[in-house]
Amino acid sequence: MSGRDPAIARFAVLQAVRLSGALIALAGVLVSSGNVAWLKAVPPAAGFPLLLVGMVDFFFVPPLLARRWKSKD
Repeated sequence: MSGRDPAIARFAVLQAVRLSGALIALAGVLVSSGNVAWLKAVPPAAGFPLLLVGMVDFFFVPPLLARRWKSKD
């Protein structure tokens, strides 16, 4: 093995995508609840699209990336 294993970098990317999806979904829940003082300026209706995008990012993007990166061996 002369170089780095690409699986390590791919695993890190998958985990970063999952974490970002969870954080976006959490932001959507916080915005839609309207109970967070520093998010009062954001309309609650904007929270639902954030939640949807976060859930798609968490559940569907990592398997798509994994399928694309799957080795052909």
